[in-house]
Amino acid sequence: MSNGQILISDQSDNYLLKLVGDVRLTLSASLSRYIETLFNNRTVQRIVVDMLEAEAVDSTTLGLIAKLGLRCRQHYNINVQLFCQNPSILKTLDCMGFDEIIDIFSQPHEVNGKLRTLDTSDEASEANLDELREQVLESHKLLRQLNPENSVEFSDLIQALELDIRKDH
Repeated sequence: MSNGQILISDQSDNYLLKLVGDVRLTLSASLSRYIETLFNNRTVQRIVVDMLEAEAVDSTTLGLIAKLGLRCRQHYNINVQLFCQNPSILKTLDCMGFDEIIDIFSQPHEVNGKLRTLDTSDEASEANLDELREQVLESHKLLRQLNPENSVEFSDLIQALELDIRKDH
């Protein structure tokens, strides 16, 4: 599998997040910060998540996409559009209940605008470890909320992270 990468484009209140390769935890803090910028005094008409070139996506990244979907409904009254043809990822999305909050398409779409790489230059800093732990916890809580069947799969991880975070505070 190839290293993961997230490309972004924003043009006329339309936003695109393109996940490429094996997208893992190491990109989650940058992705989370980018998602937050979408809700800070911006007008949003459409958000597309392109997973057509994604080989694999970890649960933390999926939790962030769920967060994006939920917040788009709340703030902008729109559904995120997600494009994916990978049968394994589609099955995961289905099992986790993503179809309840995101419009999922299996055909390709047209990419408008110039893509640029999401800035991940500060991902590995020591200060981001706490932020990363919080992101993992929040993502898995959202996935558990999305579908009760996810609760069994993520409960041990959630409990361990909550205990770890309490020890540090």
